[in-house]
Amino acid sequence: MVAPSLSLSLLARVKIPATVSACAVALSACVSPVAGPNGNYARPIGDAPVTANPTPYSTALVCLSDYARANHITSPRIAVGRISDYTGKEESDGSGRKLTQGASLMAMSALAKSGANLVERYDTSVSELELKYANNKLISDAASPAPGAPADYRKIVSGQVPGSDYYLVGGITELNFNIRSSGLDAAGADSKATGLKVEATGQLYVMNVGLDLRLVDTRTLQVVDVISYQKQIIGRQVGVGAFDFFNGNVFQVSAGEGGLEPIQLGVRAVVERAVLEMMANLYGAPGPQVCLHDGDPIGGRTTGVTGGFVPAYNNLDKNNAQTRQDPARWSVSDDSHAAAVQRSRY
Repeated sequence: MVAPSLSLSLLARVKIPATVSACAVALSACVSPVAGPNGNYARPIGDAPVTANPTPYSTALVCLSDYARANHITSPRIAVGRISDYTGKEESDGSGRKLTQGASLMAMSALAKSGANLVERYDTSVSELELKYANNKLISDAASPAPGAPADYRKIVSGQVPGSDYYLVGGITELNFNIRSSGLDAAGADSKATGLKVEATGQLYVMNVGLDLRLVDTRTLQVVDVISYQKQIIGRQVGVGAFDFFNGNVFQVSAGEGGLEPIQLGVRAVVERAVLEMMANLYGAPGPQVCLHDGDPIGGRTTGVTGGFVPAYNNLDKNNAQTRQDPARWSVSDDSHAAAVQRSRY
């Protein structure tokens, strides 16, 4: 019995280093300790295209923009103030807040989708700095005729900054965990000690986020619109496992799947629903029936589920809101030369 044990030991000594070497070679194909000619140690994974980030209300917001254009309704100038997170909920590991701190930015995107006339009041740091430079005659809009030669400075004109008619403020006021949950655990086994054993689990749980927004008349500070919404968010987790003895060997197999509806996308949804109702009021839209039409009566939109823009050139036939929604529009995967240039960056 000694010889076999020695042979097994020797075999193990040979196989283990070989296995380690094989693993090292496989890993070196993905990560190298020496940077390649392109200057990188590894090529990043993931090549999914950038896509739009709509909610169930994004299409209705774009519809409102179409309704306003078709009926020649001009949007009032709207500014967005701070829409803060008032829940105070933080991650248990101290890594930060549980909810997004960008609700104001979501509201700006929602207003842009609806075709609102936006004026910036949220971050005016660059404008204020340039105004300071212009006031000191340090900034110019004209190219210098020669290096070091003086150029005409930017003039400050009275009334050059348009004022807002309304501004939008509010906050995320609710984050409630585990409003309702349910679960199921089931197991079965053969009566024999070495028989097959199977187990299955499943869980469902619901939470919600709440939002309160108000629209204020900038001149009179009268609150003209107040909306409070909440959205429930669902999560699930399922799993199954099996344990068995087969020919003296032990086998254990398990699999699971889980998912949680994105919390921050839930915040975006309640923001868009609130903005949708407010803009419908400002446009005088009678209701959802204004969106029940055949085809696209507008065409070449500047508003879409990605937001809105002011066209710099008269090329809406090729550069519009619909083209911005196309995830493959700027993809170079079908262009061999462009793809080669892209690969050289990794």
